[in-house]
Amino acid sequence: MDRVEERLSVFSVDTLDYHSILVALKGCSALFCCLDCPDGYDDLIVDFEVRGAINVVEACAQTDSMQKIVFTSSLTAAIWRENICSQTDVDERCWSDQDFCRKMKLWYALAKTLSEQAAWALAMDRMLNMVSVNAGLVVGPAVAQQNPCSTMSYLKGAAEMFENGVLAVVDVKFLADVHIRAFEDSSTIGRYFCFNQIVHTEEEAVKLVETLSPLLSSQPKYECQGSEAYAERLRTKKLNKLVEGTA
Repeated sequence: MDRVEERLSVFSVDTLDYHSILVALKGCSALFCCLDCPDGYDDLIVDFEVRGAINVVEACAQTDSMQKIVFTSSLTAAIWRENICSQTDVDERCWSDQDFCRKMKLWYALAKTLSEQAAWALAMDRMLNMVSVNAGLVVGPAVAQQNPCSTMSYLKGAAEMFENGVLAVVDVKFLADVHIRAFEDSSTIGRYFCFNQIVHTEEEAVKLVETLSPLLSSQPKYECQGSEAYAERLRTKKLNKLVEGTA
């Protein structure tokens, strides 16, 4: 950071304060937007995150130099609905069911679903160039330990995600690289699922728990009968093209 200090400007921004966002965006050509609550999620936080997404996108619309928005969302904005096991392919066309998320108190998933939908609606209305990156559970050196509430919020319903082949993880460095590619590649459009691995066997599940230790050390172990491998339902056709440079 010392080497780029002269080229680095740091702003304190409240996403509920539209003016503070405008000030920070002045002269910017791109925005990488990641809205996350470090203290966890409940029904009230859902509304705050949606309002924050609207403020951020509107501020981009009022910034003449803005060329592109890369909006960080989550796979949880696409995977939650009744009877997901009956769906063979879960891809970027899918959205989580809002009523189902409310019924199951999946506040993290609901926040990601509603905030991304609000961002898309406003970006399209303002004719902004935006792509979204729907990330799996972010892992990497100390990532989960430094962001325990967000990690545990994502993992609510983990057993059901595992059984239905939609529990996926992404390495933080790979996720950052995908964001950069999404910005630099002029052909990118729409949503991009982003993950390195779908956790679909008991062995992989155990390794994930070990990776997230001590966050999950006190959690009851999920019992998987035998060595059954659950069907993988998530698809990454768009991501593969982006990474290969053929998006």
